[in-house]
Amino acid sequence: MHLIRRREPHLAVRSSQGLTTVELYGELDLVLVQRVRPELDVLAREATALTVDLSHVTFCDASGLGLLVRCAQRVRERGATWRLVCDQPMTLRLVRLAGLDDVLLPTPPGPPAPHPGMPGRLPV
Repeated sequence: MHLIRRREPHLAVRSSQGLTTVELYGELDLVLVQRVRPELDVLAREATALTVDLSHVTFCDASGLGLLVRCAQRVRERGATWRLVCDQPMTLRLVRLAGLDDVLLPTPPGPPAPHPGMPGRLPV
């Protein structure tokens, strides 16, 4: 897997064997959402399996959650695999308070757990 830094300093993409991982950096607020939405929209439309990694995100607000929900829904609508990697306590708390655990399915960093009956697939 190789890291592809984009022109956007707050976004990096890794791609290998059909798995695309997007790493976001900084504060996932309205400003960053507007900057990275176009690229995430393209990846949500095209990736066979999309992982969004928030390990380097220091803050997330409602606009950030909205972007993540939009990506998750678009990926799943196509039948592709969605994974959100997050180990940030405040972001995880925001996800829980917003009632989005079942939509975003945050997981800790590490290899994805295969879904029973369909290897490498997370439940929709």
